[in-house]
Amino acid sequence: MSSADSGAELATQVQEHLTALADRLAAGHDELTGVLFEEMSARIADLPHDPLLLDLLRASVASNLENVVHYLRGHLAEDEIPVPPAAAEYARRLAQRDSPPSALLRAYRLGQIAVLGWARQVTAELVTDLHVALAATHSFTDATFVYIDAVSEGVVTAYQHEREQWLANRSTVKRETVEALLRDERADVDSAEQAVGHRLRQHHLGVVLWYPDGSNSTAGLGALERTLTEVGRALGSDATPLFIPRDRALAWGWIPLGRTSPGDVAERLRGLTPPQGICLAVGTAAGSLEGFRSSHHEALEAHRVALLARDPQHCLTWYGDPGVRAAALLAVDLVATRRMVHRTLRGLAADNESMARLRETLLIFLQERDSYVATATRMHLHKNTVRYRVERATQVRGRTLEEDRLDLELALHACSWLGREVLLKEG
Repeated sequence: MSSADSGAELATQVQEHLTALADRLAAGHDELTGVLFEEMSARIADLPHDPLLLDLLRASVASNLENVVHYLRGHLAEDEIPVPPAAAEYARRLAQRDSPPSALLRAYRLGQIAVLGWARQVTAELVTDLHVALAATHSFTDATFVYIDAVSEGVVTAYQHEREQWLANRSTVKRETVEALLRDERADVDSAEQAVGHRLRQHHLGVVLWYPDGSNSTAGLGALERTLTEVGRALGSDATPLFIPRDRALAWGWIPLGRTSPGDVAERLRGLTPPQGICLAVGTAAGSLEGFRSSHHEALEAHRVALLARDPQHCLTWYGDPGVRAAALLAVDLVATRRMVHRTLRGLAADNESMARLRETLLIFLQERDSYVATATRMHLHKNTVRYRVERATQVRGRTLEEDRLDLELALHACSWLGREVLLKEG
């Protein structure tokens, strides 16, 4: 027998075995559904365990197994594998219940592992030729990966779409209540807490989250909400933050910090790095309803500074930073601030890298109380380099450091945080 004939015969035997597996799967459908259902519900803690959702999980497993039978029998092409309606509905319900999508994907991985184990056992019973058994096992494994890839992509899409819709609908009442709280100093705190699901009689940390490019159709609001939760955990909060979408690329948040605000919030904030593509503006922690408002207002001010700066290096802007507070005040009247910067800094306000280095060094020098050593240590430079830059900055400005020192510091802060909005345009 030629190698071509041998290969064709092996392919035929493999397909016959896959059909036999499909027949066995169809015959033992209910039993295998039960096994997979028990495995998933027992091992994935993030899946809801109320009766309605458990019934829907079982229906999802059953419908996926039916699809696998059709695929093995050749009734479905790779690009025609549908997402079973029950599976899509289960994904949508998980989105409504705030279950993470990782739990859904893990269910499919566990299901695939269990089905592969079942197939190996059946193959060992039905096939005596090791070459056929090995080839059939490989073919069946490949088929499950193709199926899982197609269906998992579909259920995640259903999850994300529902999550967006659910957040938008659910947040309507919350948003209206929060806006009323921010406006009305005589708000009914008890009613407001019930409406938004957030205790107001505690310390709060206001946060603004956004996509700097204005939109992110892939990650959407879900990524912003997850980021808010992760930031809360990093700050020591184990309670669910209040999340209020403003549009598809912007959201407000409040991280609950309990009755007594942790003293190291500022230090922990400095160590945070937001996920790539997401920016944060954060207020300072404050207590009660008044703190709920003030921390949010500060976060909005920090957000405004970040938008004006348009600096990708400033992915987290904290209002507690003295420079941010000063920049927020200076941003109220940009025309007047621009005039003050140009008048105070003169040529030092030029928008180029050389002047930017001089401005940065001079600002840190002033903050370090005119210490060349402290400035050099902070900037990781040689003391003589700092001395040269300070002297050069003074020369470009044409005034001593003691002349209009307050305006000088404010102007340098404005350049640092507001960037090109206040710098001298060249050319």
